[in-house]
Amino acid sequence: MPELDTAELRVVVHLAFAFDVGYEIDLERGRELLAGESAALSRRRRTPESIRYRPAPLRVAVDVSGLKLPGAPQATSPPRGELSLFDFGAASLTIQHAILISPADLTRLAVELADSAPLTEAAKQTLAPWLERIRSLVENFEVSELSEEFIVFQFEEVEPGWLEAHASWLAGLVRLESSPFSPEEVREATRLHLCYSTNDLVMLDWAAGLVADRECGDTLQVIEFANVQLLEFRHIDDRLDDRLEAAYKQIRHGGRRQWTEMFSNPNAEAMRRVRELELEATSLFERADNALKLIGDQYLSRVYAMASARFHLDEWQQSIRRKLDTVGDVYDLLTQQASGRRLEGLEVIVIMLIALEILLAIFRH
Repeated sequence: MPELDTAELRVVVHLAFAFDVGYEIDLERGRELLAGESAALSRRRRTPESIRYRPAPLRVAVDVSGLKLPGAPQATSPPRGELSLFDFGAASLTIQHAILISPADLTRLAVELADSAPLTEAAKQTLAPWLERIRSLVENFEVSELSEEFIVFQFEEVEPGWLEAHASWLAGLVRLESSPFSPEEVREATRLHLCYSTNDLVMLDWAAGLVADRECGDTLQVIEFANVQLLEFRHIDDRLDDRLEAAYKQIRHGGRRQWTEMFSNPNAEAMRRVRELELEATSLFERADNALKLIGDQYLSRVYAMASARFHLDEWQQSIRRKLDTVGDVYDLLTQQASGRRLEGLEVIVIMLIALEILLAIFRH
């Protein structure tokens, strides 16, 4: 690898945009409609066949010529785009820009990429006609306002000690910042990294990562999937928050009972929605959590664990599980309220029958 301050670098900038488009996508019908392929995990010779998606996402080539990098760096080949559809309702657009750029200009590009809003909006516009095409394939089609973006800078193979020699510069890349970092911050930004051989490297942070390797399709797919998982976990968590708030309001209202409610169940609709939410969220959570099986490949498992740590996937999982438990408690409370109303209604009926019996007895005498 030439000195960073004198030579231009061949870099591939990988942009990944994840969107939630509904509850479930029919990938079998999608293969016929889009003429796409159910793509297995890109694998090297060392990657065992047991490492795979269940089911494999549907991947389709997309024209991304209108989605350009800020600053218009020198391109060495046209950009390539690919749309990946996952059965649990997620769509991921990945774009590869191969460029020739100086280290200083690459840092400036990283800083400009920190503002993801323009590129995310351009990605949505690129995907809009494709999402219309798959609308009939999606159960409960609704494009969420949430999105997740991630950037990977891919370099050619590097020399041993490259990370240590350029740690400060690389920290700025993955943090998408140009300001000098303290030694402690440089160590934190570069802390999560791994190498399979002496001349490759994978390093991830929250906003961006870097891969120094020529054959890294499997690594990039694992990172992409972790980004999709983060989106789905955020989406589930938000839906649980919204529905739980509505259920809490129903419970609070239940404490102010009207006489007319003693002979009906005003909680019936809320109970149905809470139960549907519990089943839907549990199903979506399990499918998103188990879609990629990495048992048996220590390297890809470590890449996923590193991405999971940077994206805080474990914390999101724990939050969802806690809220699913809360959903069950809310359903129990609504059920108890409904049972209490029925019992009160029965008590009123019994009292009225007793009173009627007494009145009839008085009139007879």
